Amino acid sequence: MQINPGAAEFPHRQIAAQLKAQVRRGDWGPGERLPSIPAIAEMFGVAKQTVQRAVDQLRVEGILITKPGSGTYVRGTRRRLNRLSRGRYGGFRGYHTDLAARYRQQLLSVGRAPAPPEVADAFGVADGTDLLCRRHLVRTEDSPVEVGASWFLPADTAGTSLERAEAFGRPLYQEAEEATGRRYVTATDTISARQPSREEAEILQIRPDTPVLHLLHVAYDGHRKPIEVAQATWPGPVTTLTEEYRVPAPTADPDPDPGLVLG
Repeated sequence: MQINPGAAEFPHRQIAAQLKAQVRRGDWGPGERLPSIPAIAEMFGVAKQTVQRAVDQLRVEGILITKPGSGTYVRGTRRRLNRLSRGRYGGFRGYHTDLAARYRQQLLSVGRAPAPPEVADAFGVADGTDLLCRRHLVRTEDSPVEVGASWFLPADTAGTSLERAEAFGRPLYQEAEEATGRRYVTATDTISARQPSREEAEILQIRPDTPVLHLLHVAYDGHRKPIEVAQATWPGPVTTLTEEYRVPAPTADPDPDPGLVLG
């Protein structure tokens, strides 16, 4: 292990690249603890602060995870999201048992809350309008992986089960369809990358400078009126979004218009 003092790349980035290469080669497997910061610093002949910057970089990239009082470990494989919000509807408008086996959703709160701008825009109401909000947290066995919320118009949910602080034994959209009497017909997903809020960083147990992926999901009825506006935020470095789709086969060009004269 060595760095090139004459290289244009900063020393901590050189160290990060070499540590990343070792992880990729399998020198350290998922869940395995790396040598201590002082030990790595001695290997490279640099200050401990330089190694700490390298480790911090790899934490932000989702390659390493630091456990206070224990050490630095190789994080497991990235969590793949092979679905966008369409996954909640299932192939037969039912619950995905494979998702249920891997993730656990916890209801955090239910009640009126001021609508943030993106939610207000989707519903066509003023910023800060009181809407019904159901907040949740999704966890794997070892860590939180999603914080989110579902928003509804109070006029649609007054006196219904959606106002109760309880989890349902079926997908939320099915409960919403029955409660509102409106059918989910179309939906749009908008994904963006940004820095987390302080609350999001605390809940997801990530550093404040770790980027997150943010989803805005708007579900409409047959009249293109929004029923639900849902938000979901994931730690960016450990989340990949994968979409699989068919590519249409080429088709023969139609016969040119016989009345069209070229030249």
